[in-house]
Amino acid sequence: MGAVIRVLLADDEAMVRAGVKAILDAGGGGGIEVVAEAADGREAVALTQAHRPDVALLDIRMPRLDGLAAAEEIVRTVPGTAVAILTTFSEDAYVARALGGGATGFLLKSGDPHELVAGVRAVADGAAFLSPKVARHVIDGFGAGRRLSREAAARDRVASLTPREREVLGLLGAGLSNPEIAARLHLVEGTVKAYVSAILDRLEVRNRVQAAIVAYEAGLAE
Repeated sequence: MGAVIRVLLADDEAMVRAGVKAILDAGGGGGIEVVAEAADGREAVALTQAHRPDVALLDIRMPRLDGLAAAEEIVRTVPGTAVAILTTFSEDAYVARALGGGATGFLLKSGDPHELVAGVRAVADGAAFLSPKVARHVIDGFGAGRRLSREAAARDRVASLTPREREVLGLLGAGLSNPEIAARLHLVEGTVKAYVSAILDRLEVRNRVQAAIVAYEAGLAE
């Protein structure tokens, strides 16, 4: 086992925090530790700056400072901490807005506990993790006409990639980290990093989550 993943958990509902903490404690097998809890966005930023956790897990709707603004502040001031957003299907507009805000994970509050644990592990490892249900819901939420337009545009964008880059993008979209992609494709990790960098440049996206959305829209990730 590697080092323990240190997590800050922010949600304004104490019972939600208790439930998520219990899932991480049980599912993490001792490999995940909640080191701090916050009830609002400002407290989440302050505690992240104080504790420097590996992952900040943030609810979207919180008092004083919402989760999206808190995520942006954490990404700006504590770049070593990965940010994951806890969401519900009713908040897909927020998820779409947050794609450009620097968060690298989107996890369902009501999702599979194993998915929550896998998501925390993925973002801690530098990967993007977009709950498949969240991804499909966000994409479906664009409406049929806009969705078809975006899917066509995404297919055009990935057409500029090499076959190997498309393969890497599909695995990235499925939530695999660089080491996992390297193992799957029998490559060295440095080569995968170069592929990912080239993919982000060619697709003109800022981060792995935005690339994952393109992968879903183009039909490369399931």
